[in-house]
Amino acid sequence: MLEMFAILLLFVRSTRSFSVQNGVINGVMTAKHSILQIPTSDAGPPRQDISVEDVTSRVADFVRQTGIKEGIVTVCSKHTTTGITINEWEKRLINDLRTWLLQLAPPDTRSIADGDATYAHNDIDQRPDGEAERQRCLDNGWNVDDPSILQAWRNQEPINAHSHLLATLLGATESIPVSEGELMLGQWQ
Repeated sequence: MLEMFAILLLFVRSTRSFSVQNGVINGVMTAKHSILQIPTSDAGPPRQDISVEDVTSRVADFVRQTGIKEGIVTVCSKHTTTGITINEWEKRLINDLRTWLLQLAPPDTRSIADGDATYAHNDIDQRPDGEAERQRCLDNGWNVDDPSILQAWRNQEPINAHSHLLATLLGATESIPVSEGELMLGQWQ
């Protein structure tokens, strides 16, 4: 099962002890932090489907649990194949979103029978490609200078370039105002 990780940061100014001098706010700021682990559907390797998850209630619960009344909550994806966006949670729209995203960046022909694209990122047999990627592998515990470990790294590396592209399109963060302890979202958000 693949998982998406999100980090929440909440920055709040105290309404009791701040002042504005020359356009600068001086006062107390509080920061709260929490990490959500969100399981996604298990489509099996190679996973090419798109999982769309509604985290609104979990973010709202976090804000309420902090007891903070005014500020901003930032939701941030901690993975390069996940994105964050705010929209209406309606079944048909979610299906349209999945279809549209897969049209924008279809899965690689090497990972799905009716795939419609090929991506250089998915040329796993040619990676790591260069010193920078080699160093990232080493930094993450993969001694790719050892041929058997290099092969093990390649074997676990997913064919997922389309997921990286879609995450880039969606973006990695959303910031939501908080007022009176509630998320300030629009009626259908």
